[in-house]
Amino acid sequence: MEIFIPKGASSYQNKKHWQFCVGSGHALLALRTDYTRQLRKVHDELGIEYVRFHGIFNDDMSTMNNLDEMLPFPGTEAFGEVNFRACGVAYDNVLSAGMKPFVELSFMPRALAEKKEQAGFNIYYRPNISMPADFEAWKEYLKSFIRFLEHRYGAKEVRTWYFEVWNEPDLGETFFTGGKSGYFELYQASAQAIKEVDPNLRVGGPATSGSKWVRQFRELCEEQDVPLDFLSTHQYAGDPIAGVEDEGGPDDEVEELAAPEGEENPQGSDAAAAAARRGEQTDGENETESAFTAEKMQFISQMLARVEKKTFLSGMRALLEDKSETTDIPADIFEKNARIVRGQAGEYPLFYTEWGSNAIFSAAPNDTRKTAAYLVKTALDVADYVDGSSVWCFSDLFEEWHPFVEPFHGGFGLLNQDGIPKPSYYAMKMLAACGSQRMELGELATKGEVGYAAFRSAGEIQVLLFRQKMKNDDLAPKERVALKVELDATPGAVTVERIDELHGNPLRVWQEEYESRNDLNREEVEGIIEKSKVEAVCWQYTFCKGVLETEVELGINDVCCVHIPC
Repeated sequence: MEIFIPKGASSYQNKKHWQFCVGSGHALLALRTDYTRQLRKVHDELGIEYVRFHGIFNDDMSTMNNLDEMLPFPGTEAFGEVNFRACGVAYDNVLSAGMKPFVELSFMPRALAEKKEQAGFNIYYRPNISMPADFEAWKEYLKSFIRFLEHRYGAKEVRTWYFEVWNEPDLGETFFTGGKSGYFELYQASAQAIKEVDPNLRVGGPATSGSKWVRQFRELCEEQDVPLDFLSTHQYAGDPIAGVEDEGGPDDEVEELAAPEGEENPQGSDAAAAAARRGEQTDGENETESAFTAEKMQFISQMLARVEKKTFLSGMRALLEDKSETTDIPADIFEKNARIVRGQAGEYPLFYTEWGSNAIFSAAPNDTRKTAAYLVKTALDVADYVDGSSVWCFSDLFEEWHPFVEPFHGGFGLLNQDGIPKPSYYAMKMLAACGSQRMELGELATKGEVGYAAFRSAGEIQVLLFRQKMKNDDLAPKERVALKVELDATPGAVTVERIDELHGNPLRVWQEEYESRNDLNREEVEGIIEKSKVEAVCWQYTFCKGVLETEVELGINDVCCVHIPC
């Protein structure tokens, strides 16, 4: 393959939307020193400005406390307090890392919840995901929170933050039981409460999964004069492939999602396993359904019995199969949906406050260069449609499912629990190093077997090359790429950074040189970082008649960045 980049190529602003924000686990983690240390690294090296996490109102943050929970005597239920001290410590740590909070207003304090025991299934930190029992009490609680923030940090500072109401309210079993109409009611009350304290604060939503609800949500806010400063939603490639339900489709509250190309809808072992995790039981009225469930449960039992090493991680991977390893799901679902949602958002800022290659925590590719290649390609492809985005997430310090013992367990993080950069981290670092001007190379430049993009900064041209593929194919031969760049004069030393099997691959180092040990000490952690780091190395080239020529080879999901002084 040959790539030619003319010196006369026009250029436009390199919109680094992914530097706007990065995702994180839940609020309690922000009280930890290792979390703050890693967050500082992400800010300093990747240039990311905001961080978003779940559960600032989760009960483990102790924002509402009643005496009867400790001393259950008659009359003690009348004694209580509101305490945002832990919230303040979390935000102190965010600010000390050089970043700002993108405040996700979640989840419902148990003392305010309509359903006291309701919690999302599978969520390790047990959020309460119900509606408030009393909307006026909820509004007063939010007002107290905003007053606390502005007193602690000053109104000028807090006005630079964003306030997003809830997380993925469309996922009823996991994050919100109120449904679409309930969410609109919750949003209206929340936005009005915030604006009553300070009309200059920025509030938005709906923070849905799969690019859903955006048009309807915007129209409802406009029709009912509900405060709205930005729109937000999420998109993963590894989700069940769902389109944008508002675009010419039904407005039903529940819509069946399409499965990845080449698959049936998920009605097999995954669905049965999910039902088992939810504690669902049949009532005996439908014998066929009961037999189906029993059959599937037996299948799950037999499948798990075949797993040799029975760890928490091996069990999860058996139950939550990552089908992207065997099915070449589309890599452009985010781009296609973002284009549609951009139109639905109108003039409002559009933020994708979660995105990534895979929505399955514990999926092995999350630790590999497959994720790196996806992040590079997708960051480039959606730049015209989003005003800011937030990769999910910056660290494997993450407890949505379980605090895993393995240093590499398929976590979502750019960094592992020990702060070891994964291929995805190095990919984001390459993007960060690219210049402020992106060259116009045509919309097909990022669409082929090998994708590419070129950038200009003062005194240098950067060329990003990637061979992104959702279905891994380690046996595919490497692709030789002849790169030709037109220049005014002979360049200085050309350098190349690579993410491949031997570079930026801490998983391989951990497996081969550290025998997959889980109890790594500081010296071993530093050894893995040193042996897997991505560095710029001098690269051979020729320069004749104003054209620089060089070659690189790319395996499946390899990424490289060529730096050319000019």
